[in-house]
Amino acid sequence: MDWNQITGFYHVAKHGSFTRAAETVFKTQSALTHQVKSLETELGCLLFERIGKRRIRLTTSGERLLLFAEELLKKHNNLIDDLNELKGIKKGQLKIAAPFTTLYHLLPVPLEKYTNNFPWVELTVLDRTQKNVIELLKEGEVDFGFILESMAPKEFYREHWKKVEAVLLVSKDHPLTREKQFNPGQITDYPLILPPRGAEFSYRQKLDRLFSEHNLKCRVIMESSNVELSSLYCEMGLGITFATIVKDLPALQQRNLAVIPLNRYFDPDYICIVMRQDIVLPSHKKAFVDLIL
Repeated sequence: MDWNQITGFYHVAKHGSFTRAAETVFKTQSALTHQVKSLETELGCLLFERIGKRRIRLTTSGERLLLFAEELLKKHNNLIDDLNELKGIKKGQLKIAAPFTTLYHLLPVPLEKYTNNFPWVELTVLDRTQKNVIELLKEGEVDFGFILESMAPKEFYREHWKKVEAVLLVSKDHPLTREKQFNPGQITDYPLILPPRGAEFSYRQKLDRLFSEHNLKCRVIMESSNVELSSLYCEMGLGITFATIVKDLPALQQRNLAVIPLNRYFDPDYICIVMRQDIVLPSHKKAFVDLIL
């Protein structure tokens, strides 16, 4: 079992396709297929089940080998970083993933500062949903993720970064801005812009529970998973929208939006920087965490 066989197998398993894996490792599909078959012969077991002409899936043996390959590749990358530091070579990688709103509003300044301080680091930034960020962290595809603490699996290490609060967003001239105190019954007179339903959208689940507890019948005029899009249409007067925001965000103050706090109904949450607990950070990755916090 050699290094090329392990990396070839790893990419086939991750992509679920010999064709896409071959493109990733810059080999022909036939060469990659030969590598995997040689590995199966050496180990004396099938690693993939062929389903039809193009579909494949891991066998139980393949799943065990994938865990081994992931651990080996992770240790290899950490070793390369450590050796580069010992040799005084300024070279390294940093991969992060976060939802669009966090990337758009919160990360530009710290990322600019980091790249100025560490121009030799090969930076990769991925715009992903919170669910996708968690998957990438579990697979070891990124070093750090930015997600809500309420969404973070218990096995991850996390540090609080930004406090977020539940609010109702309305246009500045909306009648609700003239109310002394908000109560849920007031929203039944207005069309709502809400996140989609589904396990991925925990805030929508909380809203549905609130509506049910107060026996509210609401008209949903729009569903959007992107708070930027929701707030734009709210600003236009299409409807009112619920959101979780970082308090006193300058970008909101510059727009035709009024913020009505919902602290009476929803507990605050935190955007956290999240990572796997089994990772040893080289200095350039630790410096990123220190800069963020």
